[in-house]
Amino acid sequence: MKWLLSFTAAFFFALSALAQVPPAAAQQKIDELVRLLQDPEVKAWLDSRKQESGAAAPASPAGNSALANWEAGARAQVHAVLTAIPAIPAEVAAAATRARREAASRGYAPVFLIFSGLVAFGLAAEAVYRRFAAPREALLGRLIPIGVFAGAMGIVFFAVEWPPLARVTLLAYLSAFILFRLAAALLSVAAMGSPLRRRLLILLGVICFAVATAAVGGPLGVSPEIGKAISYCFSVVGLLLAIEAAWSVWEGSRARKAAVTAFLVALWLVWCINMRGLFWIGVYALVLPGILNAVGRAALSFTDDPGSLRGIVIARGARAAVIALAVGWLALVWEFNPDALGQRDPTIVALFYGGLKSVLILVVADLLWQVARGWIDRTLRISTSTTSLAPADAARRARFRTLLPIFRHALAVAVAIMAGLIVLAQLGVQIGPLIAGAGIFGVAIGFGSQTLVKDIINGVFYMLDDAFRVGEYIQAKDYKGTVESFSLRSVRLRHHRGPVYTVPFSELGAVENMSRDWVIDKFRITVGFDTDIDKARKLTKKVGAELIEDPELGKQFLEPLKMKGVEQFGDYGIVLSFAMTTVPGMQTYIRRKAYAKIREVFLANGIAFAQPTIQVGGDDKGSGAAAAAQALRTQQANAATPAK
Repeated sequence: MKWLLSFTAAFFFALSALAQVPPAAAQQKIDELVRLLQDPEVKAWLDSRKQESGAAAPASPAGNSALANWEAGARAQVHAVLTAIPAIPAEVAAAATRARREAASRGYAPVFLIFSGLVAFGLAAEAVYRRFAAPREALLGRLIPIGVFAGAMGIVFFAVEWPPLARVTLLAYLSAFILFRLAAALLSVAAMGSPLRRRLLILLGVICFAVATAAVGGPLGVSPEIGKAISYCFSVVGLLLAIEAAWSVWEGSRARKAAVTAFLVALWLVWCINMRGLFWIGVYALVLPGILNAVGRAALSFTDDPGSLRGIVIARGARAAVIALAVGWLALVWEFNPDALGQRDPTIVALFYGGLKSVLILVVADLLWQVARGWIDRTLRISTSTTSLAPADAARRARFRTLLPIFRHALAVAVAIMAGLIVLAQLGVQIGPLIAGAGIFGVAIGFGSQTLVKDIINGVFYMLDDAFRVGEYIQAKDYKGTVESFSLRSVRLRHHRGPVYTVPFSELGAVENMSRDWVIDKFRITVGFDTDIDKARKLTKKVGAELIEDPELGKQFLEPLKMKGVEQFGDYGIVLSFAMTTVPGMQTYIRRKAYAKIREVFLANGIAFAQPTIQVGGDDKGSGAAAAAQALRTQQANAATPAK
């Protein structure tokens, strides 16, 4: 890095040393030549001579080729640049002298001093803002002071009537300085090491200075050939800085570093031969992924919830804006580079602009899809919690959980198809035959896969009938379980013992939904024949009231537990019927609690549950009992007699 900085400093020092003011006589001749070249009559005569020379030039077979013309133009351009490089110091000195003389003739200081004063004023305003404003750590806290700095300089710049040449020079270099500071602020929040950030700052500084110098060359009277030569010199410095950064900072193997170096040199050669569109495409391939990641992370600093709809819009919108700016700049470079080889072929031009439009279409489609998917995912997350909601709201959320995944898949397919068709249309492909062919192909697929079509159509009607939703327990033929998810052709059921069924819609048939709205649970209990029925009814009513008052079970009841009455007379006792109305899915749990409560209350109040009994003997029950008592007494007597 040190040797490269030394080379750069020596380059600019030599350039400034050679750019001393030439003798007065030479300067007067240069000024007179510039004045004559700006005369309208001289310009008209030069244009006529150029047209005559162009018409008189013989048309060779090779000259009619676009490739040959481009090669000749590129060769002439390289020759002109190499010829103009030795004249750079004198031309720069002449331009600086003109700007200084114009400023001095109107009573102004040199442009360099004016530039320094404006920068100092802007820095003072920024310091005042930092003194009284609360510090901020996010990217916004770094951008606002730069905005204050630019605003303060802008007020002074537009308030004073500067000389024309000084105005153009100040505007170019002040804009370059502000852009450099903005780039430094963005790099400060990027996830990269300090050495890489320092080298990128140096590279960006050289680029900003080079762009400003190229912008003021024309107004200051610098010839186009000299301006191109200056740009080529700056490009060499930028290339050396990029190569040095690749070898010093990047942690890749030597082979990969060599490949990157070759790629950078190839990009520089592409730029030198005036293929600017291809050059910027290569630059985008090199730096655009990192810029998109950095911009996305910086955009997320403006929101607290990256997964929210606002966070998705900010992050994706920032990346989309960067891509749109890159595409716009590429179109601008292509438009202002009419001598490029691709501009001579209408097919290449049409494909180029079609490709740029296609990129924008894909960016917009991706943004819309990400926003829609984010809203759907967020709604699904919210819809999973239904414990504290009213039945109507819980049902609506269950409906969302059922339909939104299907809608998400359908939306993805629709966005992909629409974006693909629009991209093909922008690339010059006739999509009418494609749509017609797709229709015929769809009909053929429909005839060939009738079962699949039947599954999809049945699924649509199941959804329209609202037969079941995600989270509900259903039974259809031999399949039963909780609905976990849907696809376009099947439903996924989770059995209560664990197995998972994936059932095509055409195989479901009639569906028994066990989780819709409410459930009436009935059960029976057998008590003894001597049970007091009214007493059992009152005790059951008491148990139902206790269950309703339970903080955990009470909200699950729609109607309390009641005893319906005597269902029948069984072999061993009276069969009593009970019923209660609960929310779906909780009836089994509540029934177990009711069983325990009823047993406890009945036993405490002398109501015995019926048990199977067996009667041994004939009709003389008294003799049987006497015989049993006699046998018991004999057994006790034998036990009391001591053994001999």
